[in-house]
Amino acid sequence: MTSILIVFPKAEDGKSIRNLLVRHGYDVAAACTLGSQVLNSIDMMNSGIIISGYRYPDMYYTELKESLPEGFDFLLLASPRVCGECSDPDIICVTTPLKVQDLISTLEMMCASQMRRKKRLRAKPTKRTEAEQRILKEAKALLMERNHMTEEEAHRYLQKCSMDSGTSLTETAQMVITITKL
Repeated sequence: MTSILIVFPKAEDGKSIRNLLVRHGYDVAAACTLGSQVLNSIDMMNSGIIISGYRYPDMYYTELKESLPEGFDFLLLASPRVCGECSDPDIICVTTPLKVQDLISTLEMMCASQMRRKKRLRAKPTKRTEAEQRILKEAKALLMERNHMTEEEAHRYLQKCSMDSGTSLTETAQMVITITKL
């Protein structure tokens, strides 16, 4: 589930938004009154959504947005004038007075976007180190020599064994090397 942080200068505004979101099934990590509180709260998170007013006692929304690490989306709840002046394409604006359905549908869209981004990152193949590449190459060479396989057949064999045993490809290759040297 996506982590949501709320930041408004008035604590009661933040609590009202939090209560509204909780009633609609969202989990709110924190409701803050300062931008610095948000920055402290996100230290242990790698992604999430910030729902914000436009000004806090210690900074403006633009300063907070610039301070956020990659992976955080920003939802600004502000007057039509402030939303009209917002030129950052990475900030999504919902105008006040707030319509509950506008907020919920915008948040649903942002959560879906976060989920797609996480899925893409998980699907991205990991880059192997030189040591891991050397182990794979050695295991394939052993399989090719002893079992008369092509390189592609040896690679597929390692992949299948890796999936069947629930180990990484490198661990499987290391096991093949260890077993064949006995």
